Amino acid sequence: MAGHSQFKNIMHKKGRADKARSKLFGKLAREITVAAKLGMPDPAFNPRLRAAILAARAENMPKDNIERAIKKSQGSDTESYDEIRYEGYAPGGVAVIVEALTDNRNRTAGEVRAIFSKNGGNLAETGAVSFMFAHVGVVEYDAKAGSADAMLEAAVEAGAEDVASDDDGHQVFTTPETLNEVAKALEGKFGEPRKAALAWKPQNTIAVDDGAGEKILKLIDALDDSDDVQNVYANFEVSDALVAKMSA
Repeated sequence: MAGHSQFKNIMHKKGRADKARSKLFGKLAREITVAAKLGMPDPAFNPRLRAAILAARAENMPKDNIERAIKKSQGSDTESYDEIRYEGYAPGGVAVIVEALTDNRNRTAGEVRAIFSKNGGNLAETGAVSFMFAHVGVVEYDAKAGSADAMLEAAVEAGAEDVASDDDGHQVFTTPETLNEVAKALEGKFGEPRKAALAWKPQNTIAVDDGAGEKILKLIDALDDSDDVQNVYANFEVSDALVAKMSA
């Protein structure tokens, strides 16, 4: 499996069951509210809010939920959330980055630490593993949006850094600063993307066997199950068969 394919697998949000979908909607709503509160409530003038709304639409979050989350940001009683990045190691020395939005730092830190410990990993200091990743913008399109050549040409013209295309679709990578500009340029040619967000992309990936891979995926699932955790990234590769098995 290519590194960028594993990157997509790690970024993928599970949640087909009703309980998981409700949890996912809660996380998406929290990001929308925070983005709208930090910037303007109009996505046309707030890149982070626009990205949050795109992510919500990609998961079929109802329009009413999205509008309610934006409206909540304008209230005087809106909770105050801190953005925190945790870094650690999964079994096999695989590097893990966890992004969280929390209204209680102590609670979240304790929970994340416990999850790492219970799943054979360990939490490290901030900066311990982030140097193994690149902080990038990523714009995703379904494969049917256009050919690989057309996407590459448009991405280069828009000022993107790299493009990865396969049967699952297209991933256009940008610098964090140019994400919104590139996304808008591509939208003019291919329509609204299925995703446009900041992410942590591994510089290199570690190939692990299915035994270690299963432990790592269980750790990632446990982290993703935390209400406060928004995103989880790791720098490893496993077989497609194991990913399918763990996602079933």
